Amino acid sequence: MGCLVSTPKDTLGNRRRPANIGEVSVYVPGLRIPKPVDFSQSLGDHLSKSLVERLSALRTRIVVMAAQEGPTITRTKRRAATQHGGSTLADLQQALEDYLPVLLGLMKDGSQLHHKVQFLWVNQEDDAEETAMSNAWYEVLSILHLMAMLALSQANLLLLPRTSADGYQPKVTEESRRASIDIFLKAAGYLDCAVRHVLPQLPTELKTNLPVDLAEGVLRALCLQALGQGVDIQLGMAIDSTKATLAVKRRLACEMVKYWQQAQDNLMNLPLLNGWGEKHRLFVKWKYVEAKAAAYYYHGLILDEGNTEKFHGMAVAALQAADEYFKESRKACDEFNAAPPLSRNPPLWGTMKYLSEKIPKDTSSKVRINRDLYSHEKIMETAPTLPDFALALKPDEFQLPPVDPSWNMEHMNKGSNQL
Repeated sequence: MGCLVSTPKDTLGNRRRPANIGEVSVYVPGLRIPKPVDFSQSLGDHLSKSLVERLSALRTRIVVMAAQEGPTITRTKRRAATQHGGSTLADLQQALEDYLPVLLGLMKDGSQLHHKVQFLWVNQEDDAEETAMSNAWYEVLSILHLMAMLALSQANLLLLPRTSADGYQPKVTEESRRASIDIFLKAAGYLDCAVRHVLPQLPTELKTNLPVDLAEGVLRALCLQALGQGVDIQLGMAIDSTKATLAVKRRLACEMVKYWQQAQDNLMNLPLLNGWGEKHRLFVKWKYVEAKAAAYYYHGLILDEGNTEKFHGMAVAALQAADEYFKESRKACDEFNAAPPLSRNPPLWGTMKYLSEKIPKDTSSKVRINRDLYSHEKIMETAPTLPDFALALKPDEFQLPPVDPSWNMEHMNKGSNQL
């Protein structure tokens, strides 16, 4: 089954959390940090010295890099000058990708070696500071989660406005926006693989005792969060396009609402109580309300194109809902930024820069015109239901890599009698 050890909150002081994480476009709920493992003690009698040393070297590289960068990697200021998030993210991501095929050899052909090593990680969202499990699938799950968090960190850096060469207002280039969508889909792919292919490998007892960072609800919420932010970028690009119709913008906004609603539903009953976890919940709440403001705005504009009193009345109600949700989103944003670790908004850009100007103005104008035309009774007091669209954006199809060829040599050299 694999044994479990959880260390109570803050007894070892390994969670070095920053007091302030700077500007946030994409929220990353901290990085779980691996602690050293002695492979030679647990596997020395079962594997060749060269393979044990390779496992040790690959994992030690991750331990060292993550320990150095993990507590600060979500701080945006120090990486402001590095293109696409600098080398740190890419190097750590590469180290994880190098380790994974070798790690998967512990589960090769039904081997029992995956129970031999106790893997220990420092949590961020869970109340327990550390969780150790003697099951290599726990290690795979932790690796995929970390790969996804690094991808979201890279997306955040891409989506922070930079001062342009022409000296005008800070902006996010179209190249960065397109690149961020690819990264969001990649992050969602890691998380989708974790939920569908790795979690089922863990026995029920261990699944029940996973830290909340790796709970199925959190993994699903993070996947949906990545997809929701990808659609947000698509909507911003549609707003900038002269070819995109109101119907296209409404569809994207309504899809965004569904992603964030599902993300919020997945977090609903989870114990996200400490700093990173509570801030995660507040981020999803903020983005859900913000998405509803966008969806009701575009729904209202389309309804207003109708030629009857009923359509105009529904349009006013939808625009008023958009205005209320927009005001609520500002409060939710402030609540998120005030929660520890402190954060702040980058300069407005994209979807919300446009809507922050249009929603109050258009709502005021349409309400005034329609109230002049129709009696109060003709104006709906409740917002019309948003149209329901199928979700178009899907995670990348990420599959666990094949077992590293070094394990084939291991079987040839030692046979399978010790496995």
